[in-house]
Amino acid sequence: MTEEEFITPKYDAAGLIPAIVQDDDTNAVLMVAWMNKEAYDLTRHTGQVHFWSRSRQEIWRKGATSGNTLTLVSLWIDCDADTLLVRVKPAGPACHTGNTTCFYRRVK
Repeated sequence: MTEEEFITPKYDAAGLIPAIVQDDDTNAVLMVAWMNKEAYDLTRHTGQVHFWSRSRQEIWRKGATSGNTLTLVSLWIDCDADTLLVRVKPAGPACHTGNTTCFYRRVK
């Protein structure tokens, strides 16, 4: 791993960047969601993970209604600066179905 540095994310044409959410303790991939600049900034400044809802067209803090929050541990950006890895401490399941992770179905 390299030294920490600030790298400006490269958002797509819609102003979004994919965010892969990973449990800091287990390394399990919990979910993938989208962030815009506001969600990214809120996540960095509050320590609670925020996303952009493409369906509702609004910012949402994970766990705001369910209580299943994601506390930010560290934020990583890939080599092209167009994908985020968000390492978290989850408070409950990440998936809206009640599963620990959204990736609970194996494809045959």
